[in-house]
Amino acid sequence: MRFTEHELTAALTGAAKSVLAAQDKDVRKGRRTADEAWEALGRFQRFQILDGLGDQLLPVLVALPDVDVEPGTRPAFTDAQITAAVEERLGEEGGKIRRAVLLKARVALVQVALAHVPPRQDPDALIVPDHL
Repeated sequence: MRFTEHELTAALTGAAKSVLAAQDKDVRKGRRTADEAWEALGRFQRFQILDGLGDQLLPVLVALPDVDVEPGTRPAFTDAQITAAVEERLGEEGGKIRRAVLLKARVALVQVALAHVPPRQDPDALIVPDHL
C-alpha cells in the first residue's frame, strides 16, 4: 500500500501513544491522558519508542495490498490481509506458541496504527492559500 509520509507518521505516532498509554500507570488509572504522557517524554525517549515500533510497523504497512481509498475515508483492510502481511515479515525464531502470540500482538499493533491513519484527502480539491 502506498501511504504518504504524513499518514505513516500519524499511524506510527498514534501507535506509540497507545503503547505508552498501556505501559504508563498514571494513564491507566486515569490521572493523565496519553497525550500528556507523550508530551512529558523527552525527545530521545520519544525517538526510542518510535524507532522500536517503526522497525515492527513500517515494513508491514508498506507490505499491505493496494486498495482504492475514496477521498475523506481511511484505507480499510481485512483481518486476513493484515495477518498475511505480518506473517510475511515475521521471523522464524521461537516455538509455535511464542510465534502465535507474537503474530497476534503484531496484528493488533498494526490495527491500532491503521486506526490512527488520517482520512485521505482529495488531491484535486486542494486549496492553496492566496499568500503562497
